[in-house]
Amino acid sequence: MILITGGAGYIGAHTNKILNQAGYDTVVVDNLSKGYENFVKWGSFENCDVGSHDLREVFEKYDIDGVIHFAAFSSVAESVEMPQMYFKNNYKNTLNLLQTMREFGVDKFIFSSTAAVYGSPENIPITEETDLKPINPYGHSKFITEKALEREAEKGDFNYVSLRYFNAAGCDFDCEIGEFHDPETHLIPLVLDAAIGKRDSISIFGDDYDTPDGTCIRDYIHVNDLAEAHVMAYEYLCDKKQSDVFNLGNGKGYSVREVIEMCKKVTKKDFEVKIDERREGDPAVLIADSTKIKKDLGWNPKYGLEEIVSSAWKWHEKVNGF
Repeated sequence: MILITGGAGYIGAHTNKILNQAGYDTVVVDNLSKGYENFVKWGSFENCDVGSHDLREVFEKYDIDGVIHFAAFSSVAESVEMPQMYFKNNYKNTLNLLQTMREFGVDKFIFSSTAAVYGSPENIPITEETDLKPINPYGHSKFITEKALEREAEKGDFNYVSLRYFNAAGCDFDCEIGEFHDPETHLIPLVLDAAIGKRDSISIFGDDYDTPDGTCIRDYIHVNDLAEAHVMAYEYLCDKKQSDVFNLGNGKGYSVREVIEMCKKVTKKDFEVKIDERREGDPAVLIADSTKIKKDLGWNPKYGLEEIVSSAWKWHEKVNGF
């Protein structure tokens, strides 16, 4: 059985579905501070905080073979405002999880990491060998957690895969689950809110970056492609029994303006776009080089930006009653 922490959240729920479709038994652990219990449509569910002593009871109750760890706060802006909350939840709570795994002899761990560990790299696309220089507390909390995983693996009887993914986007094509944050911070659902009329406009935070159209460029990866990579990473650990780190991205960057234009194309809606000041901690360009995971795991992303936006729009229409 695979334990999925944060499995009631956006990426965790999609991965839970893919795992169950692949024939795995799962148990989701989530304190529902960011996730939603109705997103846990597969496997078992335990309402539990990863940082609490109650976690031991979950390990006692289930025969757990490995852990996929999504339970983390992920807003760059919020991390700048409340860094200690991010270090406690993303780092300290993970240490509690690792200690519990060690106690119960669970030796396989998939870590939901992030491109934010790279900071503002000089060379694009970004490989796994790029220096880790996070520029915000969110990225730093993931960076020090990766270092903790390295130390844990050095002790023996423990292997991990750290998946550094770029901008997760899109939704389940069956619309059984989707993307829903409160408050919403991700670009595509915010733009779709403007398209559907829930927002008066959409803001671009800075149009004076050193990019072709002056707006930030990001590598968008469909959440189902991410979920598939987690399954492959788990099977890699079962087979190879060795730790590793992989980037997850499409290898193609889109600017904020390009994403907004794609949303207008897919939705056939027009809306006001405003220019606002830059946000602290936003690098100009983040694009992945995912050559390594393609070579070692055979993973290849299936979906491009139009499919990402189309799937998100289908979910958006459903939850808003259209």
